[in-house]
Amino acid sequence: MTAVIGFLNTIFWGYVLIYGLLAVGVFFTIRLKFIQFVHFGEMFRAVRGSNAADKSGITPFQALCTSLASRVGTGNIAGVAVALYLGGPGAIFWMWMVALVGMATAYSESTLAQLYKVRNEEGQYRGGPAFYIARGLGMPWAGAIFSICLILAFGLVFNAVQANSIADAMEGAFGLPKLATGIVVAAITGVVIFGGIRQIARVAEIVVPFMAIVYLLMAIYVLIVHFADVPGVIGMIVSNAFGIGEAAAGFTGGLAAAMLNGVKRGLFSNEAGMGSAPNIAAVATPDPHHPSSQGFVQALGVFIDTILICTATAIMILLSGALVPDSGVTGTQLTQAAMQAHIGSAGVAFIAVAIFFFAFTSIIGNYSYSENAMTFLGVGTGTPVMILRAAVLAMVLWGSLQTVATVFDAADASMGLMATINLIAIVLLSGTVAKLTKDYFDQKKQGRQPTFDAAMYPELKGQIEADIWSQKS
Repeated sequence: MTAVIGFLNTIFWGYVLIYGLLAVGVFFTIRLKFIQFVHFGEMFRAVRGSNAADKSGITPFQALCTSLASRVGTGNIAGVAVALYLGGPGAIFWMWMVALVGMATAYSESTLAQLYKVRNEEGQYRGGPAFYIARGLGMPWAGAIFSICLILAFGLVFNAVQANSIADAMEGAFGLPKLATGIVVAAITGVVIFGGIRQIARVAEIVVPFMAIVYLLMAIYVLIVHFADVPGVIGMIVSNAFGIGEAAAGFTGGLAAAMLNGVKRGLFSNEAGMGSAPNIAAVATPDPHHPSSQGFVQALGVFIDTILICTATAIMILLSGALVPDSGVTGTQLTQAAMQAHIGSAGVAFIAVAIFFFAFTSIIGNYSYSENAMTFLGVGTGTPVMILRAAVLAMVLWGSLQTVATVFDAADASMGLMATINLIAIVLLSGTVAKLTKDYFDQKKQGRQPTFDAAMYPELKGQIEADIWSQKS
């Protein structure tokens, strides 16, 4: 099994997804006429919407925060450090590039998730890639495979990974026993997830902005203190990205290493095209009441995750002098060493606390995705969901105590398969995305608030729940 899983991961992450995710991002960027740049301001307008008239969904801001809860995890702290260590400063440039094209992908998949959403037995919105794969492409079997992979990867194993990161950080910074940390994290997680997706959204809209703002304020402090060095660091990032000056800086990997590590870590962090964030995008009531509106919200999530938070980590590391080629100091240790250089011993504690918040919110965000997948499989309420919640808590406790490489590798393979299915689906449905986008901006040009009218899309009859779009109720 280890050999088979290793082979699958080589195929998925060495070839299919590295190039596939980038290619799809470029495809949608061009097809949608550089929407993420031309209409950047629309992302902020869409996130301010309300669902006061519709109790079936959560607000756009809650959807953004919940998706950020999953996106912003240990990859923003440890993953960025690994990219810098293996690829040099230039890796950050390629993280930026993959995020900028990934914003178009995130817009497209979340717009489709909104369009094909349904109401569950309790009258709450649910949706995601499995739904647009089944309804839009007529391939329910592929939707089922996607859902199972999502539950295994995001719902269970990745939550064990996040719990392991928290336990390691708490033990290293404060000497806390891993078992005690695991019990506390599992207990807090239980309080949140047993309240369902609405409870997760309420917690996320408070915790996520707090953790992101505090982290970014620390980065701003570092920038101010080292203001004179900032232009040199920016120049180093750009020049190293193209293999210029890497020898002088001690980084010998050149263009290939910078690109590979920047792209890979960027994709892992912002999840654009993975098919994860659309699961919570579908739960929102968009305002304006049009599928494209939620697409803009999730595109903003990619920007915040990579362009802001990942860049904050990178700048703090590069300005600290802690990045030393071939030193063996990488991952969380490198980020902690950087913060120690900036603010002394408190830096180690700061990163440990940041990891706690980043990883904990990822756990509850990941769970919200898997609950959507359960709905698609027809077991989205009652006892099956309770069993899923109990399994999540068990994985959190288990993950805090130990890591089993084969299990985590299997989760990577599951995510690779679901991402591959999702990429194929959104490209096949790209015509619908383009039509929705044109409709949205045609209405804005006419001075109207964009509203989705199912009657204008006769080709979707029988595929979408038209009554959801007939009124906000």
